[in-house]
Amino acid sequence: MQIRDDRQVRRRRVFYIPGYDPIHPRRYRELYRKESAEQAKISRYHIEMTKKKSPQSHFGWSVRSLIEGRSVEADVEVLLWSDIVRDSMKTSILATYGQLFYTAWVYITSGALLRLMRLRKGPVIAALYPIVMLLLQLTFAILVGALIARWGGASLSLALGATIGYIIAFVLGGAAAAWILRWFQKNDPRFFAYYLMHDYAYSAATLGANPAELEARIASFVDTISHALRDKVDEVLVIGHSSGAHLGVSILADLIRSGRVPAHGPALSFLSLGQVVPMVSFLPKAYRLRADLHYLSARDELTWIDVSAPSDGGSFALCDPVAVSGVAPANKKWPLVFSAAFTKSLSPERRKALRWKFFRLHFQYLCAFDQPRDYDYFKITAGPKLLSARYAKKPASRSRIDHAVSKFTSVSA
Repeated sequence: MQIRDDRQVRRRRVFYIPGYDPIHPRRYRELYRKESAEQAKISRYHIEMTKKKSPQSHFGWSVRSLIEGRSVEADVEVLLWSDIVRDSMKTSILATYGQLFYTAWVYITSGALLRLMRLRKGPVIAALYPIVMLLLQLTFAILVGALIARWGGASLSLALGATIGYIIAFVLGGAAAAWILRWFQKNDPRFFAYYLMHDYAYSAATLGANPAELEARIASFVDTISHALRDKVDEVLVIGHSSGAHLGVSILADLIRSGRVPAHGPALSFLSLGQVVPMVSFLPKAYRLRADLHYLSARDELTWIDVSAPSDGGSFALCDPVAVSGVAPANKKWPLVFSAAFTKSLSPERRKALRWKFFRLHFQYLCAFDQPRDYDYFKITAGPKLLSARYAKKPASRSRIDHAVSKFTSVSA
């Protein structure tokens, strides 16, 4: 059993699990560099990034800090699965529309969509957004193509005859529609329609089960964290952001089940941020995830803290992922669910600047707060306290949702 105390952390290993993100992880390094410097200035502590001492297979960096009067060294690694994400996004326009209809069919006919709406409207709206946007794009392309075909046919038929004129006009209209759809796909960084569609379709394609390539990567991550637990550090901290949170649940469940958590080793901590676990756990065949949630929530080998914020429309804020999935055991201990309180920890000016930047808000957990309260990402990752000690007296949010909502609660096929 892990001893939760106030011992000082001098060395820490941090493993960050991104959400469904095709971008190279260097952006997480640069985000940490920029935001840690800003938070240190606001909160009056010292933090600096250095090159990773011992390069490994995962992308990472080292941190030195002087926080709360104590010196700490931390090694941070990003557990990469962006290559899997990129491969899953390599689909044609036609295939993406096929994903759209299949994903909508899965969530609607399974009843998952209606039950998700009982939790938070924000992430459900985010899930519906790519469907609506892609259908609008298709409608616009068809309308433009039809107008070109109609007007062009009328004009060309006078010069070339009705049959040939309308055939050519139809081809031109089809080409115009195809060009418009390709333009939208090429400029998706402005709209995020294709990206979000691929995100939701990835889990829906298997009805919530992990694809083989993701299971293999999870096994690799388990090995990586297992090695870190044999290192001479005080804490091994695993952070799962967005859909990376449910990967973290399965990784840590496998790690503990396999008996690879040393009895007298470093403290094992799990921090889930802006989680979207119900998007997967509510699906019919998410047996593996539901079993892992059930198992992990009662373990003594770790501390699990779940942080979200109602202002983040991309997360199921303050929804206990174990409880709402309907798999809470009688001896449930985790997670401790509380709010990062964006409305209080960000100034009115900062909130106004971020008001319509929904993706940026979803990453605020990794960023500086200009009116910091009891959540500070950089104190957690580079400060002298264990995660368990930092939040030992923190109560769960009174407004959390902690009752069963999912239709599917089975943990085995």
